[in-house]
This record gives sequence, C-alpha cells and structure tokens, in this order.
Amino acid sequence: MITKIDSRVLEAEGPSRKQRLQIAVILGAISAIGPLSIDMYLPALPALGAHFGAGAALVQLSLTFFLLGLASGQLVAGPLSDVYGRRTPLLIGMVVYAASSLLCAFSPSIGLLVMLRFIQGLAGSVGVVISRAAVRDLYSGSELTKFFSLLMIVNGLGPILAPVIGGQLLRVTTWQGVFVVLFAAGLIFFATILLRLPETLPKERRSRSGLRGTLRTFAVLLGNGRFMGYALSQGFVSAAMFAYISGSSFVLQNIFGVSPQMYSLIFAVNGLGIILSGQVAGRLAGRFGEQRFLVGGLLLCTLGGVLLLLTVLSGGGLVPILICLFAVVSSVGMVGTTSFSLAMQDQGEAAGSASALLGLLPLLLGSCVAPLVGLGGSETALPMAMVIAGAGLCSILSYLLLCKPGGAR
Repeated sequence: MITKIDSRVLEAEGPSRKQRLQIAVILGAISAIGPLSIDMYLPALPALGAHFGAGAALVQLSLTFFLLGLASGQLVAGPLSDVYGRRTPLLIGMVVYAASSLLCAFSPSIGLLVMLRFIQGLAGSVGVVISRAAVRDLYSGSELTKFFSLLMIVNGLGPILAPVIGGQLLRVTTWQGVFVVLFAAGLIFFATILLRLPETLPKERRSRSGLRGTLRTFAVLLGNGRFMGYALSQGFVSAAMFAYISGSSFVLQNIFGVSPQMYSLIFAVNGLGIILSGQVAGRLAGRFGEQRFLVGGLLLCTLGGVLLLLTVLSGGGLVPILICLFAVVSSVGMVGTTSFSLAMQDQGEAAGSASALLGLLPLLLGSCVAPLVGLGGSETALPMAMVIAGAGLCSILSYLLLCKPGGAR
C-alpha cells in the first residue's frame, strides 16, 4: 500500500528502505508517461491510418509531434521546477495530460490529432523531466546510479505492458479506446502525486534566478563537453530506439504478417531487455564503474544496428531481425542508467535544467528520425535499419569525441 510521506521527515532523515521503494514506484510510473503514450497505441497505427485514410508517413507524424512536445516541454518544466519545487508543476501537467488525452479520442481528423498529440507531449514532459530531477534531489554518486536503476524497473514496465494492453484493447475497442485509457492514467497520476508524493526540493534549495539565470545555466551545460558527450551518446541510442518504435509495427505486421497481439508480445520482450540491462548496470556499476557499462551499452547498440542493416540487405528472415532489434533496444537500459548518473553527478543546484537537456536530446533526435523511417513506405525495412545503424555509430562517435575514457566516474 502506498502511504503519505512527510517531506520534512524526508529532508531531515532521508528516505527509509520502504519510502525508497515507494518513491521509486511513483516516480517510475510518472516517468513512464512517454512510453505509455507512445507504445500503447503502436499496435493501432495501421488501423488509425485506415480510419483517417492516411499513409504511414502521415500517421507517424502523430508520433513525431508527440515527441516534439515531450522534448520542448522539458526545457520549460525543468527550470520551473528548480524555482517552484517539483509537486506543483507535476500536478498542473497531469491535469493537462488527462484533458488532451481525452480530446485525442474524439479527434475528427488526422491533422487535429497530430496537434493534440503535441499538447499531450508538452504535458507529459512535466512528469518525465521532474521525476529525474527529484531523484537527483535525494541521491548522488553511486547511490544515484543504484536508485535510477531501481527507477528503470518501474519505467521499463511501460514498454512491456503498454503495447500488450494496447493490443488487447484493440480486441474489444477501436484506437480511440487507447486514448480513453491514457486519460484515466492521467487522472490516477494526478491523484497519486496529490496524496502520496512529497516535495523533494525544499524552498531553501530552490533557484532564485529568473529567465536570465536559467539561460545562463543552459549555456554552461551546453559548453560542458563531458556533460554533452553523455547527453548525446544517450540521445543517439534513444534515437535508434525511436526508429524501432516508429517503424517496427509496419515492418513486422505488414512485411512479416505478425498480428497486433504477437507484435505486442515481441515489443514486451524487448522492453524486458531494457529492464535487465539497466539492472545489471545499476548493481555492478559500483564494482566495475559506470564508464565501462556505458561503453558496453554503446557497442551493443551499434553492433545490433549494423547487423540489422546487413540482415535486411541480405534478405534475412524474421528471427535474425528480431535478435538484432532485441540487442539495440536492450542497450537503452544500460546506456540510460549510466549516462544519466555520470551526467548528473555535478548538477545538484541545476538538476531540473540538466534533466531537461538530458531529456530533450533523445526526444529531439527521436522526433527527427521517426519520419525518416516511413519515407520508403510501409513495405520495406531498409529505412528503419539504416537509421538504427547510423544512430548507433553516432552514439559511439559522441562518446569518443566528447568524453575522455578513464575519466572521473
């Protein structure tokens, strides 16, 4: 049972083991808004296109605009939470998220749906960026890595459960029903934050700088080569995953004849890979160092992407393609856990702004690659494979050029 946590006790004594788990569940669920809002309706993309009479590229714009909203909103929500605390922006964001989700369900055209998805992304970004900043409020060093890996368990359930739920919903309802469920999820998040989540940033630790101070903080972060190296490495790995998210439903269902329910199961297995790799990194990083696991994750993504491209070019079947996709998606857990911890180590007073940039780059890059995957139509896997392989190579280059191997953990 989730109980109310007193913010004064939390600040004075730190979270107990029970409170640590409870906070992880709440923050993990809130940070999973992105996967929920994307993955749950992926099995319905072909049906949504048929409903509006729209092609694959146009339908994928609903994903692109959601990602743009999810990315740009973090630039506002993160710094605001440094000034006003974490709870109030979270509550406002959940209200807007729930309302926009309900409006999506009743959208009469693909154009309006795309616009509403952008608003939904803006609102959802509040949960994504503030959940990470709240973790930094409570932990630092190796404890930050361990707790973030715990957060990844809850967050990773989103890619596992969301497509399964979406696939099963399509048995009993249309694509509109998916957005009704997201509306209900927004209301549940709002009630949980209001009744159970304490304020993690006390008033005396909040930023007192205005817009000029926020811009100065962003400028310092953008000029920090090591921080940007971690951010870009994570961003390109995430871009590879978004290429998979955007293209896999068409590739697997249209080319290989996979049913929406089987596609949901495949998606869930890949989501399990995110959780497992994140837990391995979180539990062993204190012994072997975050840098080693970060490099391992980047190599896994790149190797999986290159082999995927070679498999598609050689006309390989479904099984080798699924193996390569599993490697690429699994790397997200390892890279996400370690790159976040390494990038946030020295960002205590600017946790919200740093979290915003760390959240912006993956989504910005993801929104750029999503339309590229659909340029070849819905009957070829080559664009998806090319984007995934290219993103993996860029992640390695970002690390080598901006992060000094063997540097401080």
